[in-house]
Amino acid sequence: MMTEPTRIPPRDDRGTQPAPWRRPRVVLWTAAGVVTLGFLVALEIVARGYGFSGPITEQSREVIFAPESGPLLYGGLALTMVVLTWRQRLIALGVAAGVDIVFFLVRWALDADMNFGNGALWVVLGVAVLGLTRRTGHERTLLLKGTGLGLLLVAGHKTGDTWLLITSKTRATVLDAYVAAADHALADPSWLVGRFLNATAPVSTGILHVVYGQLPLAAALVGLYQLRRVAVERRFPAHHLVRTFLMIGLLGPAIYMIFPVVGPVFAYGTDGGAWATANLWPDTLPPVTDPRPIPFDGITPRNCMPSLHTAWAVTLFVHSRDGSRAMRWAGTFWLVGTLTATLGFGYHYGADLLAGVVFALTIETAMRCSAHGWDRAGVRLVALGTTVFAALLASYRWLPTEMAARPWLFGPLLLLVTGAVIYAYVRTARAARAAREREPKPEVPGQRPAPEEEESAEPADPTDAAGAAEAATTGTGTTGESGATDAKPELV
Repeated sequence: MMTEPTRIPPRDDRGTQPAPWRRPRVVLWTAAGVVTLGFLVALEIVARGYGFSGPITEQSREVIFAPESGPLLYGGLALTMVVLTWRQRLIALGVAAGVDIVFFLVRWALDADMNFGNGALWVVLGVAVLGLTRRTGHERTLLLKGTGLGLLLVAGHKTGDTWLLITSKTRATVLDAYVAAADHALADPSWLVGRFLNATAPVSTGILHVVYGQLPLAAALVGLYQLRRVAVERRFPAHHLVRTFLMIGLLGPAIYMIFPVVGPVFAYGTDGGAWATANLWPDTLPPVTDPRPIPFDGITPRNCMPSLHTAWAVTLFVHSRDGSRAMRWAGTFWLVGTLTATLGFGYHYGADLLAGVVFALTIETAMRCSAHGWDRAGVRLVALGTTVFAALLASYRWLPTEMAARPWLFGPLLLLVTGAVIYAYVRTARAARAAREREPKPEVPGQRPAPEEEESAEPADPTDAAGAAEAATTGTGTTGESGATDAKPELV
């Protein structure tokens, strides 16, 4: 009596059974794309209302005209290329360089502004076109994700510039007097570090200028390290540095609108020109008086509260912990150097740095939970960080005189609440990592047997043999090879 052959479920274009969790992720990515596009359009409209171009216009013009930052565009190309094979990467770099050479010769002949980077943007857009027209299914999604990652890096920079212009146009007064008074509780660290850098210049200032200015490059290197397996595994890790970096840049400038501050070198130093209250920084401490809003020019960005350089450096430090020893040392060096530079160059007050630390760890926790799943510890930490951040801003605004009058009380209290968030983050992150390591790895359909089993393992019937052969040709497996799609992505 003949038996009916076993029916094999339909497979997708990678030779694996369709995963039920893909549909919610597609919906989530689509919703995130729509929200991002809507935000960029709204920002463009607001910028146009104030008489300057927004992020969409600025990024679109760089397809033809001289870019503002060539290294930034090539950084976006590097992020896009994590989804390409090595052969495709070499072709992409060659095309980008060729396009830039053509643009260079044309601009040289026309005596136009000279810069490079158009070729990188062309290749990034070309990858998107390739994904839409020549790929299907998971491969199309992967290429579009890579393109989106590269474009978001550039768009994030353009968005930040637009935000800063909006803060200078919409906030006629700044709250530096309040933060300077509150900073007395922390022993005025900006004045202290500023005098130290003046005494050790030019060696210290030269090194710190490089550290401060090349923070995006250091973050790109760590991000590329975390994404180095994407081309092989054909999937992104669940969470990586670039996600948090972009979210900090998206949300941080909104706080600038609520709490506009320009920094001690502008409000109390020579860089503020006629708008500075006095030439005090860094040699003379500001007087402790009843603080009031300070009228300021319409050019200087109100970009101090919180310190996003601090937030980015903290995020870089956190993600470098998963790398090699050299990367961990580099992350520590960049964190210490960035904190020293933000204070010593007069760009921030000590109060800004505390707010930046809390802001970074709160955003990082939320992004980790959105990738790996929300649990009670993650919810508590996000609630704690949000509460502490709001309390810091409220105390700087409404209790600065009391904080300056009682530094023995409020100084340790500020450090204590910031330390509580750091301690809670360390405990939560370690517990979450341990829980993920204890989870059993899911089996992948079509995985190949172990070498010692291959000699004795034989397919039970022809349909099983066909399924095994199809899985082998498509490269599915649990060993991190191309096509292992049902295995849970690990945090690199």
